[in-house]
Amino acid sequence: SCYCFRRGKTPRRPAPKKPSNNQKDPVGVYCRVRPLGAEDNECCIEVISNTTIQLHAPEGLRANRNGEFKETQYSFKRVFGIKTSQMELFEDVAKPLVDDLIHSKNGLLFTYGVTGSGKTFTMTGSPGQGGLLPRSLDMIFNSIGPYQAKRFVFKTDDKNGMDVQTQVDALLERQKRENQPAVVPKTPSRQRVDPEFADMITPAEACRVDEVDEDSSYSVFVSYIEIYNNYIYDLLEEVPFDPIKPKPPQSKILREDQNHNMYVSGCTEVEVKSTEEAFEVFWRGQKKRRIANTQLNRESSRSHSVFIIKLAQAPLDADGDNILQDKNQVSVSQLCLVDLAGSERTSRTRAEGNRLREAGNINQSLMTLRTCIEVLRENQMCGTNKMVPYRDSKVTHLFKNYFDGEGKVRMVVCVNPKADDYEETMLVMRFAELTQEVEVDRPADRPVCGFAAGRRHKNQAFKDELSRRLEERGGPVDADRTVLELLQNLPPLPPSEITDPHDDITLPRLIEVLEKRHKVRQMMTQEYNKTGEMFPRFLHRSMLQDLDNSLASKENFIHDQRGKLGDKDKTIQTQKTEMDRLEKKCKMLEYKIDILQKTTNVYEEDKRSLQQELESREQRLQREQSEKRRMEQRMQSMVQDTKLKWEKECERRVCAKQLEMQNKLWVKDEKLKQLKAIVTESKTQSDQRPRPSREKDRPPGEVFRTRGGGQAVQFTDVETLRQEHPIGPSRKRRSSEGNAAQADDRVEGDWTDVETRCSMAVEMRAGSNLGPGYQHHGYQKRRKP
Repeated sequence: SCYCFRRGKTPRRPAPKKPSNNQKDPVGVYCRVRPLGAEDNECCIEVISNTTIQLHAPEGLRANRNGEFKETQYSFKRVFGIKTSQMELFEDVAKPLVDDLIHSKNGLLFTYGVTGSGKTFTMTGSPGQGGLLPRSLDMIFNSIGPYQAKRFVFKTDDKNGMDVQTQVDALLERQKRENQPAVVPKTPSRQRVDPEFADMITPAEACRVDEVDEDSSYSVFVSYIEIYNNYIYDLLEEVPFDPIKPKPPQSKILREDQNHNMYVSGCTEVEVKSTEEAFEVFWRGQKKRRIANTQLNRESSRSHSVFIIKLAQAPLDADGDNILQDKNQVSVSQLCLVDLAGSERTSRTRAEGNRLREAGNINQSLMTLRTCIEVLRENQMCGTNKMVPYRDSKVTHLFKNYFDGEGKVRMVVCVNPKADDYEETMLVMRFAELTQEVEVDRPADRPVCGFAAGRRHKNQAFKDELSRRLEERGGPVDADRTVLELLQNLPPLPPSEITDPHDDITLPRLIEVLEKRHKVRQMMTQEYNKTGEMFPRFLHRSMLQDLDNSLASKENFIHDQRGKLGDKDKTIQTQKTEMDRLEKKCKMLEYKIDILQKTTNVYEEDKRSLQQELESREQRLQREQSEKRRMEQRMQSMVQDTKLKWEKECERRVCAKQLEMQNKLWVKDEKLKQLKAIVTESKTQSDQRPRPSREKDRPPGEVFRTRGGGQAVQFTDVETLRQEHPIGPSRKRRSSEGNAAQADDRVEGDWTDVETRCSMAVEMRAGSNLGPGYQHHGYQKRRKP
């Protein structure tokens, strides 16, 4: 299958079918000129008429064309001069949008202009000069005040929809909110209003909608967001303040509901019941809005603010008493009041750092708005089908439904007539002129409910009549006693006990029977009069006495019955009160039971999860224990194997060391034998030579004459050995006890001097046998001359 999607729409699911309506309305663009500042001398704007303004090039920026100054004119739906009051502006711009809001139609109103042109003053106003926003709120509550539903009857869901609760559920919700700690401040009283917005609107300027559906109930919800650096933040969100580590505000995301309308997900919506409460909520969010001081404006808005007024209305049921419990019959309309941040040139503001980044994002979002308007205009005038880049900016993405025909769009262009803003004002005028050429589909009317009109009025009249009759029944009854005595002879009255507060059968039936008995009483009176005229006077007198007695007894009986009826009425009223109290208590207990049941379910789930976790941990523990036992067994076997291995290695090394020591001892024995032989030989030679008389005068060797006439000494072998290897201080022999390594060191390098000389002598002797040229350890045997 092949799917074909329209350009400019998100191809996630097919768009809902809208009612065919070829009627379109252009975007209403108004212009408001603010007064010239005291420090400004040159003005570049002139109001020609109530629909046209003219721009003059200032002295420093004259655009010459054939030697003449260039002057341009721009037309609007209406131009408001410097003397225009806030009330006049509201009457022409915002009042029709409020009227459409109450008649279930959406509306979008935003202010646009250069920074410092009066946008925030136009939207919010000041004490004594309320702007468009407070006047819109005042008009809404003046119109729907008597027809507002109780709090929490309408309840918002998380998908941009509205649910309807019964009166009992709403009562339980109110009691629940009262018992909880207050998250949102309570409604301010009229006696303690914040002085910052106390006198926005005077009573003489209050207005209201003339045609309001009296057979519907209404509730107002407000929300306040700002778009800062192309991120959406909720200004009404209550975040607990942490002085140690404060948390930054969390940005919100845009979503699309089932009707393809865009909304801010997770945005706080507060139900308000009065103008003061609504404006107090607005002011609480206004204090969180980001503003900064720039070169062009002392309090420059650094974000786009959006104040959303959502009106929920639902028809009453056929009796005109309660709201119809049908979500499909609930109509939700909203009015968005947008205060756009002003465009600015960084060359004039000389912004740096965060201010520069904010200005860049503001200009980028306004440029995206201009681009969307241009594409819409081109599609409508040229018949093209280009995709409108709504998603390039949060501002255009949030309000794309309005440009697609979900409500009226109005724009107030605010301009500053000073000469320094001439270039920016030219761009604003071009954009406003372009916007007026865009047409928006007219929204469809709300479907009419099938119930008869005037239900609320009839229900109120019925309640008033019923209360009047109940008062008559409970008070003294001035009726003809004769009629009452005659009526006692008739059959008894039907049961008149009322056990249900909604019983509409017993009382009409009783009234019908009483009217019939009244007619019978008149007939009986006439018959009595005729009979009295026919009887003789004395008989008539006796009958009169009997009748008087009978009337007296009947009167007493009626008096007793009346007292019993009054007691019954009191009992019925008491029982009704008790029933209402028990019903409320029952509902409250059911609500508590529901909460306890949910809590129990949560605990059961936690218990099951903990039980499963405990079992899994026990199984894991058993596996770990078994693994530990296996590891212990494996380690024991490895220890045994290693122990055996090292025992064998030690035995091998001990045998090798013993063999090495035996070889060294054999070498030592051989050397000692040779040493003994040398010592014995030298002793024999010394005994054969004659000894001098004095040992000191005896030269250490043979003396022979030299060629120069001197004498030289020929050293013997032992003396030569002593000269080349001088004898140092004697060392003690190291003990033969110790480990094998110490024994090796002693054998190799720790010999005594005697042993050293002996070994050297042995080697020297062995070298003499090799010949006269043999050298050993630096010793060279000299030949005798």
